Formats: sequence, C-alpha cells, structure tokens
Amino acid sequence: MNVTVIFRQLFDPQSSTYTYLLGDSGTGEAVLIDPVLEQFRRDAAVIDELGLKLVATLETHVHADHVTSARLLRARFGSTIVLSKASGAEGADRYLEHGDVVTFGNRSVAMRSTPGHTSGCVSFVMDDESAVFTGDALLIRGCGRTDFQQGSASALYNSVREQLFSLPDACLVYPGHDYKGLTVSSVGEERENNPRLGARVQVEDFIGYMDNLGLAHPKQIDRAVPANMLCGEIQGADEIAAIPEWAPLNLTVAGVWEVDPAWVAENSSNVQLVDVREADEFDGPLGRIEGAVPIPIGNLLKSSEQLDSTKPIVMVCRSGARSAQATLMLGKQGDWQVANLAGGMFRWRAERLPVLGGEP
Repeated sequence: MNVTVIFRQLFDPQSSTYTYLLGDSGTGEAVLIDPVLEQFRRDAAVIDELGLKLVATLETHVHADHVTSARLLRARFGSTIVLSKASGAEGADRYLEHGDVVTFGNRSVAMRSTPGHTSGCVSFVMDDESAVFTGDALLIRGCGRTDFQQGSASALYNSVREQLFSLPDACLVYPGHDYKGLTVSSVGEERENNPRLGARVQVEDFIGYMDNLGLAHPKQIDRAVPANMLCGEIQGADEIAAIPEWAPLNLTVAGVWEVDPAWVAENSSNVQLVDVREADEFDGPLGRIEGAVPIPIGNLLKSSEQLDSTKPIVMVCRSGARSAQATLMLGKQGDWQVANLAGGMFRWRAERLPVLGGEP
C-alpha cells in the first residue's frame, strides 16, 4: 500500500467481516469499506484518534451476514453512503456504476462491477492498482457463495477472470471475509492457487463446485438483508450509537470512555473522583485533586461498595493508564457511570488545574 495512504484492516469476529479504512495522509479525508453495525463505536474511535474526516462509506454488496453501520456513520460524521446502483438498495447518497471513482483527498478508488455472489457485488481498486477490496467476489483461496440474492456461479467466474485477475499480479487482495485467520493475498497468488477459480479451472468445473457446496443460509440473513436494503435502517441501531450523557465523553479504540480534565475541574462537585494510585503517589510530587478518594487499583473491586452507584465516577492515576484499566474493571461489575480522566495527573498539571499538595 502506498505510504501516502493511511490503511487499517478492522475485523468483526461475529461475522468474520473485514472493514477497511483508507485515508489520505495529506488531507485527512477517508473512506470506510463495509462497516459493521456492532462495530460502530470502534470504527468511530479509530477515525477520531487518527484525526481523519470520514467522507464516505462504501459497500461491496448488500450483506446477508451483518448489518451495515453506514447510517450511523453518516449521522456521526456527515459521510455519504455509497454503493452500487445494481444493489437495488434505498437510502444511499450516491449510486455507482462500473468505472465510477470515489475520491478521498488526493487518492481514490475505482468501482468494478463483479456480480455473482449477489447481482450487485462490486470491488474497489486503488488508484495505483496496488490493492483491490473484493468483498465476497474473491476470498483468499475461495469466493462467496452464489445460491441466493440473485447469485450466479457463471457470472462470478466471469467477474473474477475479467475484472480481478486482469489486475497486476502484485495487486494485493483484501477480501470481505476470512474464516481461517488469513488477512491478505494477491492477484497472482489467487490466480495460481485459488482452488475454485485458479487459472486451470474451467467455468464448468466452477459451476459444479458451487452448485454442490450445501451451505446453510447465513444466521443473520432475515435481519441483515432487509436492513441493508435500506442502508442499515434497523430498530435498535440508535442504542448502539448512544453516548452517555452525564459528560462530554470520548470513546478510545481500547473501549474506554474518557473525559477531559477541564470539564472535570468545572464539574467536580457532580462526580466522584477515585484516585487509583498507591498511597505514596497520592501524597507524592504530582499532588492530588481536591475531593478525590484514594483507592489503589488492586483494592478497587473489593472497595467499590463505598462508592455511590447513582453518581458518575471519574478514575484518576498518574498518566491515565491504570485509571483506564480501572474504568474497564468497574464497568464490567455493574451499571456504573464511569470514565477515565484523559492523561491523568500529568495532563491535569500540564493544564495548570488546581491541586492539593505536590511540588511546583
């Protein structure tokens, strides 16, 4: 992948789906390919932490094994929903036809129509042909099934041969799924080694192979397909995107809610401050925040009964690392409203907020 492209391969373990984040390092504009509803918070956190501006979400097809988070991402970032015109889905902002280009900053991907898994399947090729995002058309040493959603084995065979195997051998193949822990292949590898679609396989062989897979339907098909035909409109989606309202919180990629020191300083009377440093640190050179209760992290769970479960808690430590872990620990123990003090006492002192004790 070209060094000017910010690239992240993200994974949803429930559906074995890969989501791909592509960003232009110069402008910060980015696109997200095949986002998953249940991973909305993770993806939003990655985008925020990398300082990117999401301009579009791209779908390789109408998925049957997960619901897209495209609508939630549009509401959160103002991104456009982009997918194939042949998909038949409603509610997108832009519908693509073969050869159309989606730009992000100074980079782009071109859409190639690759039907067969479904009638509306597409692949996205990087502008320098260094990589292709194949959805379910071409998997690593495999391919998507062809027995529902207007699938066609002969159409898939032709799609792969004409649109994907025509790319340079070194072009990296990033599939929509993998069930064996594989992450990337190449056009040359798949042309040589793919047991279903390799260079020596004839169309009759492929059709016979696909017609006898005998697979059960995807578990989420009755939920996913109707929702994805509306670009992710489904009951309960807003709950996944909900942010706790007791403070202006940010979610990190590590799954920790954080709050800025300045807000805590202005609202300290409305929260419980729990300092999880050891006693010598609590009374040490960094000082402490007025009103903070000292509970070393090793004693947190057995001492949690002294905390008010109805009042939000802000965890504090030296750098924000131990308190992040404390935030996760307490969050798993019940219905606590808890967040980490971003940057810990180091950041608190750097922002010249008031402390008790400590050294100048």
